[in-house]
Amino acid sequence: AASDKKIKKTKGAAMPTLEFVENPDILHMVSQLKKERPALVVGFAAETNDVIENATAKRLRKGCDWILANDVSPETGIMGGTENDVTLISDAGADNWPRMSKDAVARQLAQRIAEYLG
Repeated sequence: AASDKKIKKTKGAAMPTLEFVENPDILHMVSQLKKERPALVVGFAAETNDVIENATAKRLRKGCDWILANDVSPETGIMGGTENDVTLISDAGADNWPRMSKDAVARQLAQRIAEYLG
């Protein structure tokens, strides 16, 4: 929570510390639902190396149906760029999509979801 007042510096006092707590793993929680699990659970993996291997392991670890993975290494130009190069990973394997605009990726993913849900 935000502080109502400024923290005063005191000579010789220790620096303030921040304590972090782990965020809940929403993808895993939704994937593990018994009665109310969605018909399709899609996760995302931004990887910097071994993209397919790491994203496949994440899909299995989280228990989701699909993972849309991309390589966000600095040399790809993906982060901050207008295009993306993604791979859709499912039980059927890894389907590498051609490089396209990020809007086109969203449209293609929506189309794939619609086809899957019929």
